[in-house]
Amino acid sequence: MKKPSSAPKRPLGTPSHEIRIIGGLWKRTKLRVADKPGLRPTPDRVRETLFNWLGQDLTGWRCMDVFAGTGVLGFEAASRGAIDVLLCEQDPGLVLQLKAVQAKLTATMCRIERGDGLSALKRVPAGSLQLVLLDPPFESTFFESALKAAAQAIGPTGVVYLEAPKPWSGEELAPLGLQVHRNGKAGAVHFHLLAKAGAPAG
Repeated sequence: MKKPSSAPKRPLGTPSHEIRIIGGLWKRTKLRVADKPGLRPTPDRVRETLFNWLGQDLTGWRCMDVFAGTGVLGFEAASRGAIDVLLCEQDPGLVLQLKAVQAKLTATMCRIERGDGLSALKRVPAGSLQLVLLDPPFESTFFESALKAAAQAIGPTGVVYLEAPKPWSGEELAPLGLQVHRNGKAGAVHFHLLAKAGAPAG
């Protein structure tokens, strides 16, 4: 989370720093991060934990980065072998940035869609994805809707990655069709790997 600062603010949308892809085909490639309110790129160590959980190799996976922002989660999945990654983002400036990264990487397996990621997720054919990446604005009110739609979109062995301002319990997730597989905390961010309710652990 950002801390208050007395330093002069950059004009909205100007690059403030960089993050890097940490594994796979584009390992160590840097992505520029715009200074926009609420934009929280997933930190390196959290992404490293996530892809350790997933097993590093995502060859053949179909994925969706629902609230793409910088796109680092979606591009990280593509870097590790995913064959189809849809990145959705509403902000036109961020969409342009995502397309620039896609061109830089020649990431033909990635698709960039400007618009409401939740609506796009609800249109995904049931059971067609192996991974749904959910990192919505923390002040949003549609966590439940997004989780329910994600549960429908993944197949029996598919998983959902969630970042949230609070931990989600099994009791909260069960009515939405999901269960906790792994979870962790980094600063104010709670991150979870979720499986379909009733899926075997492993």
